[in-house]
Amino acid sequence: MSARQLKKVLEEQEATQQQQEELLNRNDESESPESSVPAQNPFDLLMDDNDSDDHHDSDKGDEVEAAHASRYQNVIEKHPSMVKGSVTSILSANQKSKKKKKKKSKADLSSNVEDHERSCNVTLENLSLEVDSSSQQRIASYSRKAKSANISGKDSIVKQLKPSILQVDPKFLSAENELRRIFGSKVVNSFEKGHQAGNSRQSLAGRRGSYSHRRTILVSPSEHWLRWDGSLSMELLESSNGVNYFRYVHSPSYSQAQRAFEAAKAIHDLNGIASILLHHPYHIDSLITLAEYFKFSGEHQMSADATAKCLYGLECAWHPMFTPLQGNCQLKYSHETNKPLFSTLFTHMKNMDRRGCHRSALEICKLLLSLDSDDPVGGLFCIDYFALRAEEYLWLERFSEEYGSDNSLWLFPNFSYSLAVCRFYLEKKEDTGDVDKTDGKASSNDLMKQALMLHPSVLKKLVNKVPLKEQVWTSILQHGFFKSEQSGSPTLDHLISMYVERSYLIWRLPDLQKFLRDSAHSVIATLKDKGTDANDWACVRKEAFSSEKNEYRHLLISDFSDSVPTMPPDNLQNFMVDPRMREAQNAEQVGGRPFPDRAPRDLTNRNALAVLLESMLPWFDYGQGDGEHNENDHHDQAN
Repeated sequence: MSARQLKKVLEEQEATQQQQEELLNRNDESESPESSVPAQNPFDLLMDDNDSDDHHDSDKGDEVEAAHASRYQNVIEKHPSMVKGSVTSILSANQKSKKKKKKKSKADLSSNVEDHERSCNVTLENLSLEVDSSSQQRIASYSRKAKSANISGKDSIVKQLKPSILQVDPKFLSAENELRRIFGSKVVNSFEKGHQAGNSRQSLAGRRGSYSHRRTILVSPSEHWLRWDGSLSMELLESSNGVNYFRYVHSPSYSQAQRAFEAAKAIHDLNGIASILLHHPYHIDSLITLAEYFKFSGEHQMSADATAKCLYGLECAWHPMFTPLQGNCQLKYSHETNKPLFSTLFTHMKNMDRRGCHRSALEICKLLLSLDSDDPVGGLFCIDYFALRAEEYLWLERFSEEYGSDNSLWLFPNFSYSLAVCRFYLEKKEDTGDVDKTDGKASSNDLMKQALMLHPSVLKKLVNKVPLKEQVWTSILQHGFFKSEQSGSPTLDHLISMYVERSYLIWRLPDLQKFLRDSAHSVIATLKDKGTDANDWACVRKEAFSSEKNEYRHLLISDFSDSVPTMPPDNLQNFMVDPRMREAQNAEQVGGRPFPDRAPRDLTNRNALAVLLESMLPWFDYGQGDGEHNENDHHDQAN
């Protein structure tokens, strides 16, 4: 209770009920005088006068609160029942006072309209509004004007406000967050502590050389990374239909490093590429090449680290208006400087999938599709797999309905089979009550029969790839409809091979194998009754994939595979670099810029060739020995 109300309590205990009402009337008259009304803005007349009165009363109460605080506190302590019994009368009196204030405010408003009519007319003319005699008419007039002024851009505004099916949720981009959701925070934190506690010297050096990095959403920068050098930037090309188009721009120093990279790449000189990273630690193409080398040599963690470093440098160069997570930004692959982002995102997506972070991989795949509607890297042919692995069944159905304009995604082999699997799991959830039942949707059995009739050659490839060794599959594949592995279209055969290579793992589940087997038997039974159905579906297939050339030959099947290719030891010798270049690592300055101290790396059970190349990079440190054994220790570690 405020000091002002407590004061009224004391006054009510000293006077009669009649005196209390008179006192309240006098207070109301003193608080809202009718004379000397100042000139007001015409729009202020539309406001409720209670706001200004309450603000005035609040200021007045604050001034007396400090002076009477001690006195009112004593009253509360001595007479708690008296204070409690007076609350009801105070509230009723305040309600009466507010009603009187409201009536007086209306009277003041009507009496002062004539006094301010001339000034209101001038102001309203400047605002292109009609002068009305009441506040409701002025509000209606202003609403009509605003509505007519914005009616032309209504459609575009609604289009921008509608959420995109490819809108990325940033909280699912972090692999660490997904691992915590899967295994629990205690397990992940324990693993991270054990991984970081290699030795006390490493921790000490990491703290000594750490500094604040830019906060990014795609990856979390490591402490041993160097500061972003700003050699890459992004520019806005144009804005059309609510979509902004961008491209990356190289600085003069970055362009010089790019020319050196092209020269080293032409002669397969990994030595030269490593030297570029000494002076330009965020040269994207060099980091991509390094990540590929580490992948071929079996150092997957180092490959993922180089890929993450690429993404960090690319994100630091983003334009302030570049908001790709909203699905309203385009970064066309046709611009040469934009291509590294697509290849790096695709590699990062595969790394997330390899770690079991399928939801993170799904969000990255959404980002790839939203950046260029032409889908240059084939995100459309693996997004269904990530959605199924992440159990985003409702989203996958919505995506198949909303993506594009012709609603023909079901013609692709990956979507025709994945949508059947999606409906299969949704029907299970509907039976258990986990999701609401949907009307008008085709059943999973019908969708799977449709997929088998449209793309029968998928079945034999799946049986061989999974593999499915039961005798029943032998009898099914002996049927003439499922006997062939070729569809007759180079494009379709390529897409089927990509789907089988990407999604064969989900068909190792027993319930899906039974679902596929029953659907295949149902197709065979249907063909016995209606043999013409096979010809009808063949016509649909030929119409959808009529090209005699492989339209997706730029997409390699190996890029959609889980297997990691390795090079023979003899070929790996070509990646060896001159050990003397490691001396540049110990230099005080490289390119006129000093390096901070970095944590030494543990060499236990490491690939010797990978360690040799890693030692040349500016953000890695293997520590130094003591005294005269320093040089020998480096020699022993490299060998």
